[in-house]
Amino acid sequence: MIDIDAPLDLVQALIPIAEKAGEEILAVYTTPFAVESKADHSPVTEADRRAEAVIIEALTRLTPAIPIVAEEAVAAGHIPVVGDQPFWLVDPLDGTKEFVKRNGEFTVNIGLVVGGVPVLGVVHCPALEITYWGAGLGHAVMRSRHSTRTITCRPEPEDGLTVLASRSHGSDDEMTTFLAAFPVKARIAAGSSLKFCRIAEGTADLYPRLGPTYEWDTCAAHAVLRAAGGGVFTLDGQPLAYAKRGDFLNPPFVARGLPA
Repeated sequence: MIDIDAPLDLVQALIPIAEKAGEEILAVYTTPFAVESKADHSPVTEADRRAEAVIIEALTRLTPAIPIVAEEAVAAGHIPVVGDQPFWLVDPLDGTKEFVKRNGEFTVNIGLVVGGVPVLGVVHCPALEITYWGAGLGHAVMRSRHSTRTITCRPEPEDGLTVLASRSHGSDDEMTTFLAAFPVKARIAAGSSLKFCRIAEGTADLYPRLGPTYEWDTCAAHAVLRAAGGGVFTLDGQPLAYAKRGDFLNPPFVARGLPA
């Protein structure tokens, strides 16, 4: 067991868990897998379930007293009551639509919430062989095949913002209307929680999400972005909080890096 008051130790323990889940995903990725539909009509595959099983087993051993809210378990009706206590949020395969399209833009996400705040998280990109983690301000890291480096958000560029938009969700007209208030230089489609991490590493500036998401979709990458100096805010400017209500549904939000 590891004390959650030692976030740097805890996040290091999470990295191999996320990577093991990624191995399970890639084992399915190379096969002619079946795609099923959940009650909300979102897709699910064997890879989602295998990755989640790995994560839940490992987290239960690592921190047995901390509840785990995991996407596929919630879909099956297993919803722990978290109250005001710390809890894990797990999305074993964020970007299942990207997984099905085999474009590589899918992630494993493990995040810890304390006091309604995502205090640490790991985002692993199995197909891209990249892992991001964050464990408090100044402790955001990106590891690729070639390097491991601390990452930080960049200040908003004077020549305009690079905006990320969901590759598989949302209305283009609604996004265009929303972005009319911003100095946009480029608009790029991308999948999964990787969008938060692109802002954290300083290659993009803004990610508005106007459609529905769940807390497990955002928690881990939100923690990485916070550690890199950025933030996630509701449309009225309040920090996006967690354990908001029993269905774990997020309101529309904007993830962004540093102001100019």
